[in-house]
Amino acid sequence: MTATGTTRHRSRPVLETDPVDFTLITVNPMQMGGVPCIRGLRIPVATVIEMMADGMTPKEILGAFPDLEAGDIDEALHFAADTVPERQLPLVGGG
Repeated sequence: MTATGTTRHRSRPVLETDPVDFTLITVNPMQMGGVPCIRGLRIPVATVIEMMADGMTPKEILGAFPDLEAGDIDEALHFAADTVPERQLPLVGGG
């Protein structure tokens, strides 16, 4: 459910967010070209998301990046889900 009491079309309710909702995600123009990173580390959110998309488990990601914690991965996933623009695609007729 959003802050206004409505729900998005996802399977779970989601709160509308603003930057302060993501306390573990940092953006610093002087670090990594300003891309969103985790806790000021030089580990971009996109890297963690790509690893998940490639089938890595959180345990494997934590092994690859010992400075990360499980909560970092959760927040990266929520950040990515919230920042991907949603759009409606037109239905294409079958015939």
